[in-house]
Amino acid sequence: MGKDYEVGFEATVPADPDQVWAAITTGTGVSSWYIGRTDITGSTVRTAFGEAQFPPSTVTADTPGRFAHRTGTAPDGRFQAFEFLVEGRDHSATVLRAATSGFLPGDDWADEFEAMGHGLTLFYATLVQYLTHFTGRPGTPITAFGPPVGDWPAAWDALHDALGLSASPKPGDRTRDGGEVFHVNPHTLGFRTPEGLFRYIRGFHGSMVAAHIVFPPADADAARWESFLHSVHAR
Repeated sequence: MGKDYEVGFEATVPADPDQVWAAITTGTGVSSWYIGRTDITGSTVRTAFGEAQFPPSTVTADTPGRFAHRTGTAPDGRFQAFEFLVEGRDHSATVLRAATSGFLPGDDWADEFEAMGHGLTLFYATLVQYLTHFTGRPGTPITAFGPPVGDWPAAWDALHDALGLSASPKPGDRTRDGGEVFHVNPHTLGFRTPEGLFRYIRGFHGSMVAAHIVFPPADADAARWESFLHSVHAR
């Protein structure tokens, strides 16, 4: 068994097509909204998440208005592909459409698909925030891992409390330090401050992950965020 999947996305953003193109086709641009650090060299796309390396992908389309890349197919059939379509609009606005598709092998694909779907919606929401508030500025990705979580509802409650949010935050809510929540789903939380885009994710391997992007001169010390996650876990 296994599952073919596709997760789509569409948004109109207040950036011109060249700015949107840079955000999806350059390593610096992708690293300013996706997860971890991405490098695009020639036709190869590589992303590092902490000490892990995602399977590299190969650019399959790089034409005006369309950019796509795809990993190779593993022996068990697993692969992932990304496609972006960029269309300019009047008044320096751009329509961006994206689709992430692939195949998850095995009989236990459901949990991975759920986690991946929640993560992808967070990353695309982050892309909109980046193109709306930080366009053209190179962000510094920060990845930090907390201790293993045994009780996820309690862990989220502790995080929300530490940030000064209600037990059920929603977009537009404010953190204790003035950040604005831009995305919430059962596996993720994202908020924006003038210094960056801050995301917390239910890691697939059992830990809460901080996957932030800060914009200089903000503090980019990952140890600070690892310490914060441990303090949340101890509540």
